[in-house]
Amino acid sequence: MNNKKIVSILLILLMLTVLTTEVFASEFRTLKFGSRGNDVTNLQQELQNKGYYSYTVDGIYGKITERAVINFQIDSKIRIDGIAGKETQSTLYGASTLSSRGTSSTTNYNSDDLYWLARIIHAEAGGEPYKGKVAVGNVILNRVKSNEFPNTVYNVIFEYYKHIPQFSPVADGTIYNTPSSESIQAARDSVNGVRPVGNSTYFFNPSKASGSWIVQNKNYVMRIGGHTFYQ
Repeated sequence: MNNKKIVSILLILLMLTVLTTEVFASEFRTLKFGSRGNDVTNLQQELQNKGYYSYTVDGIYGKITERAVINFQIDSKIRIDGIAGKETQSTLYGASTLSSRGTSSTTNYNSDDLYWLARIIHAEAGGEPYKGKVAVGNVILNRVKSNEFPNTVYNVIFEYYKHIPQFSPVADGTIYNTPSSESIQAARDSVNGVRPVGNSTYFFNPSKASGSWIVQNKNYVMRIGGHTFYQ
């Protein structure tokens, strides 16, 4: 008798779950940059409740909201595209306990580290093959771990030597461009230990720069796409 009651309760719970899912699917609207409305307001409020959004809840899906969504997607290990689609909204509204902004799938890097890493990958290797994107992330993280460079992703990217930035995207402003989903995924792979260029701490594009100091003082590792890597 008790077993029958348990089975009945489980069936009822299953039916309720299916019904809730169907209702959500019928009311769901994909939200992305440029979207406006009450559902954007609700999205911003929920992101704010979970620590990802700390700005005005205005119902306008702008760059700040897009960034908050990306950080949430990174922490939730779901598709990273800055778009609040069905998967993102289901995860956001259905999760009772989620990591707050400032944490990630790794213990050493937070979501801001991942985003800046994705930005430098996108700026330096946006047109490179995926392996080349991960390789750039590999180099940045090797610098973070090295005593010869700053010990954070942000400070490595914005390091200057004799008043000259170490990375050209910092000089020309492309570091501030929004990274593609592929660049963000490459950043995730980098922090999760994918190291296609091993201990390399330098890279350059021979068709755009001579890299004479690197060639004379560092050991060649390999070439991926347009970049050569050295350690």
